[in-house]
Amino acid sequence: MSELRETRLEKSEKLLELGQGPYKVRFSITHQAASLKKDHHDLPNGQEKNVEISIAGRVITRRVMGKLAFFTILDATGQIQLYLEKKVLNSDQEGTDINHFKNITELVDSGDWIGVKGILRRTDRGELSIKVFSWEMLSKSLRPLPDKWHGLSDVETRYRQRYLDLIVNPASRKTFEIRALIISSIRRWLDEKSFMEIETPVLQSDAGGADARPFITHHNTLDIPLYLRIATELHLKRLVVGGFERVYELGRIFRNEGISTKHNPEFTSVEIYQAYSDYIDMMDMTEDLINFLVKKIFEDTKISYCGNEIDFSKPWKRVTMSELVCEYSGVDFSSNKSFSELKNDLKEKNIHIPDEIKSKGRLLNAVFEQVVEEKLIQPTFVLDYPLEISPLARKHRSKDGFVERFELFIAGRELANAFSELIDPIDQRERLESQQALKEAGNLEAHGLDEDFINSLEVGMPPTGGLGIGIDRLVMLLTNSPSIRDVIAFPLLRPDS
Repeated sequence: MSELRETRLEKSEKLLELGQGPYKVRFSITHQAASLKKDHHDLPNGQEKNVEISIAGRVITRRVMGKLAFFTILDATGQIQLYLEKKVLNSDQEGTDINHFKNITELVDSGDWIGVKGILRRTDRGELSIKVFSWEMLSKSLRPLPDKWHGLSDVETRYRQRYLDLIVNPASRKTFEIRALIISSIRRWLDEKSFMEIETPVLQSDAGGADARPFITHHNTLDIPLYLRIATELHLKRLVVGGFERVYELGRIFRNEGISTKHNPEFTSVEIYQAYSDYIDMMDMTEDLINFLVKKIFEDTKISYCGNEIDFSKPWKRVTMSELVCEYSGVDFSSNKSFSELKNDLKEKNIHIPDEIKSKGRLLNAVFEQVVEEKLIQPTFVLDYPLEISPLARKHRSKDGFVERFELFIAGRELANAFSELIDPIDQRERLESQQALKEAGNLEAHGLDEDFINSLEVGMPPTGGLGIGIDRLVMLLTNSPSIRDVIAFPLLRPDS
């Protein structure tokens, strides 16, 4: 590597002597690779078209064959070939004492950024090319690209040096193009339905809105601890109290938790709140929004994800957590059995639950996570969660001990979470006080008691439905990516020793 770098530094010095860079300020382009291929697909083999082209990109491959050379450059839209002919390059530029063909073939390496001007030519073998009349070095690369045949297959290097991954792996580029399309499409879809996006604080004096351990920092001037937000929920609800009936935020969330193929401590979510709605309305919204995205990207309602065909045709399955646990474990939580009886039933079926779980509701959720979750491949709304694990959701209108909440599961993963929001300030205070007690007892993920949030509810919040969707997991699904690190441009990694 050091020898290659020294060689390229020598070439850089030579280019400087020739007045050719090696690091230009700007270059004006008239065309890009993809549009040229689309607009001139009918140019016959062996023919030229007198269309003046100015194009720039990174040199990906180079072949020199005597008085001819063929380079391939990559721009933001794709690749195109450069047709370099010695007599053309040496005769058509000013300064006839300079061998322009020799310079480009000897001083330009793969990885360099160059700009060229010329006309279109279709080679005898049918490759649309730029017949180059002049060229400029725009930026000299001092490090070689990964081998073009083997690409960049090492996963760790792909994540740590995403710039190399994007250069040599077209699939990675496509993933992030689709991610950008998904995010812009979600915003457009919501905006067209009269939702307003309002930014809420990332630095908060109280981290609430989810069961999660926050990152802690310190504000020097105020001399107070602050937390990176673990959710946007409580501030968006304040906005509903303030009179915004349709509000959302799409942004970054931070949770001081483990790292896996499904979790990154910094991730993206969209939270949506709609006044005068409940969790049934949020189910309809979730189904409509994701269907819209699937059709926009695939022009179909069926996709393939990690070997499974996922069918997004409406309606999606809607089933309670208790029904699913009974179906997959054979234990009926809707019966009048006590906690001890249910735990014995589970033990008989070799389903082992941690000893720290002490309530019927938490037991139900633990069995669901252990036995059911990974089996929910097709889009499934799991309804009616236990009260104990849902401190911000409204109590169910007809089922004691449950709340009006759903989570959407696809391909064995939770993708969305929604409530009929709890707007009763007395009930909310009692639940957050219980959470505060858990927090003081050492539970680092329990909610704290946010007095200002309770105060906002006492001012009065209308009936509201709330929905949160994990953007990274949604992108994983719609790009057939097995790991969350594949869809986050720069995932958190342990420092490279």
